[in-house]
Amino acid sequence: MKEKFKQLAQQYKSELLDNVIPFWLEKSLDKEFGGYFTCLDRDGTVFDTDKFVWLQGREVWMFAFLYNHLEKKQEWLDAAILGAEFLREHGHDGEYNFYFSLSRDGTPQVEPYNIFSNTFAAMAFGQLSIATGSREYAEIAKKAFDRVVARFDNPKGRWSKASPKARPMKAFALPMIVCNLALEIEPLIEPEFLKNAIEKSVHLVMDEFYRPEVGPGLIVEHLNSDGTLADNMDGRLLNPGHMIESTWFMMDLGERLNRPELIEKAVKISLNALEYGWDEKYDGIFYFMDRLGRPLQQLEWDQKLWWVHIETLIALLKGYRLTKNPKCWEWFERVHAYAWSHFKDEKYPEWFGYLNRRGEPLLSLKGGKWKGCFHVPRGLYQCWRQLEMLANEA
Repeated sequence: MKEKFKQLAQQYKSELLDNVIPFWLEKSLDKEFGGYFTCLDRDGTVFDTDKFVWLQGREVWMFAFLYNHLEKKQEWLDAAILGAEFLREHGHDGEYNFYFSLSRDGTPQVEPYNIFSNTFAAMAFGQLSIATGSREYAEIAKKAFDRVVARFDNPKGRWSKASPKARPMKAFALPMIVCNLALEIEPLIEPEFLKNAIEKSVHLVMDEFYRPEVGPGLIVEHLNSDGTLADNMDGRLLNPGHMIESTWFMMDLGERLNRPELIEKAVKISLNALEYGWDEKYDGIFYFMDRLGRPLQQLEWDQKLWWVHIETLIALLKGYRLTKNPKCWEWFERVHAYAWSHFKDEKYPEWFGYLNRRGEPLLSLKGGKWKGCFHVPRGLYQCWRQLEMLANEA
């Protein structure tokens, strides 16, 4: 197995450094106005110049992360600063509520209704503050994170379109991302606050949103405010990709906190979600499902998305390395074969994002409103490193 691990590690490393990162460096940097183009067609041609703030933050984070963890390459640092300065000047409303989208020159287009603009701004400036030693960047990261904490129970805040009388519900996405975000900006926040944020998020993910009575034991996307299951379209919604992505965050926390029981539970949930969400007819993982098998409101429910499969590869490798559960490796080989044969574009760099149920590309784009320089490169890096560790342990 040692040689197998080494060969796969090289495959992921080469794809990251020789294909994906050069694509974003060459095609996405807006050297006239700052920030990044993310609406890129198959060959990298820009098809729209609006800038989506959460994707701007993700790209800043990605280049700063590579600079901090891989190699002190000036072009990576310069690329990160290009995006960070654009966000610093144009990305928020002055109170560090980060907008959802901007025009090319930074004029706000959509209000800060989406809390994930803030989560990724915090990650971006936190990672870049480590790279540069900038106190200003560190302060922006803390202020962005403070807004996340302040809006934790009401993420959309005053920009919510829900009626004041709407049924109160809790959503899974924010506590999931806070688990990862807390570790990302750990040097910038008080240890006691960090501990409490982690414990609260782990409890919500693993004890509330994880429901052993749903399917084989799955995580749901929404709950009633009292923590009970809701029988409405939001309450029945399942997202296998979200479930699986959250489990590798839990594995990281379990390893960090020396909590093997948390790792074991996370691995179990990831395998449950994968087996439940796998399309036995055409292969690949469904995007959305209904826990009672009822019709979905999401018309894209049966599409196969890039991030779902990449996050699954990370979770399976971490699960295998930490527990040696053979099911993790069996599924890794299956998902790896699907991802590389369907999402990787053999003609141009970067990967396709959206496939139909049969596994055929639906869109030619390599980046857009939702896909940017994040899941593919982060996933390639994570898989490369996990495979290297497995090779060293073999």
